Amino acid sequence: MLKTSSSSILRRQNFLIRTLIGSHYNNQIHIINKPVQKLSAQFGSMTTTTTEADSESILRRITPTLDPHRHKGQAGKVAVIGGCREYTGAPYFAAISALKIGADLSHVFCTKDAAPIIKSYSPELIVHPILKESYSVRDEERRSILSKVLAEVAKWMERFDCIVVGPGLGRDPFLLDCVSEIMKLARRSNVPIVVDGDGLFLVTNNLDLVSGYHLAVLTPNVNEYKRLVQKVIGTEVNDQDAAEELLYLARGIGGTTVLRKGKSDLISDGVTVNMVSIFGSPRRCGGQGDILSGSVAVFSSWARQCISVAESDSSTSRVNPMVLGCIAASALLRKAASMAFQDKKRATLTTDIIEYLGRSLEDISPAS
Repeated sequence: MLKTSSSSILRRQNFLIRTLIGSHYNNQIHIINKPVQKLSAQFGSMTTTTTEADSESILRRITPTLDPHRHKGQAGKVAVIGGCREYTGAPYFAAISALKIGADLSHVFCTKDAAPIIKSYSPELIVHPILKESYSVRDEERRSILSKVLAEVAKWMERFDCIVVGPGLGRDPFLLDCVSEIMKLARRSNVPIVVDGDGLFLVTNNLDLVSGYHLAVLTPNVNEYKRLVQKVIGTEVNDQDAAEELLYLARGIGGTTVLRKGKSDLISDGVTVNMVSIFGSPRRCGGQGDILSGSVAVFSSWARQCISVAESDSSTSRVNPMVLGCIAASALLRKAASMAFQDKKRATLTTDIIEYLGRSLEDISPAS
């Protein structure tokens, strides 16, 4: 029954994707039919089809045209929740990447200590110094301060197309408590959530924050992914059955989309597994994950807009815009990293890759 259900959903997804981008997407490259015994016992056996996504076609289709009749904000409003005393670069990378791709407005909600530093990086960002760390909060003030933080974020939440949780967040207990409540607010408001960095530390220890929320994306690196697999599935990572394992992981979190970063990026929402392996760079400078999280926020928002226009009949309702956003973001980052490496070689930094985001998108989806 599970296999039949998955096949039915896969056919519906492919129908809509063909509607959105044409028939090139449905280029299935191999099928894995070797379920891990423990996983099969826990979640049931299924056939896993790994698809090399036609990411450039997806990019072209979901990227909105530049229309002089549109107004500020219609191309995307993104908020990054992160930034503390120790970490100020990561939230900047995520927020500025969203703008470089084409979002209209990018906010950062951070601690008071981090705010002036992040502001100094770019006047383009709207910075809110409202988050608090334990050292600045007395025990008797915790509840009132948490309420004030949440009330301030609530003023803005309905304006956002997506929030990114985790870049530069750190692991301060009170700060994590504040962010947990912000995530619950976003979920109640039906605002998509992209979780990266220390946001994944928070989520791994409190899966209920995202479990069953189909507008959430987790973007773990190798170590973050290992902890998620151990927590959700109870096994060690099995690279030989990577696609099937990822499918079980996403299903175990209730259909939350997971983008497993690696030599080839794997993306699953518990129904399908897509792979993005084009482009790429051998330079692994820190900060590329922050670019990716900001990019996923923008592209998933654009995919939601695109799908809402295409959904004129109920057979298209199963497609997941978060998956399309992950595919597009992965491909664009990999292309920008490749172009930056061609120019800078070993000296390539995250700031160099960010400067190639716009050119990479223009190569694939010209503004004209």
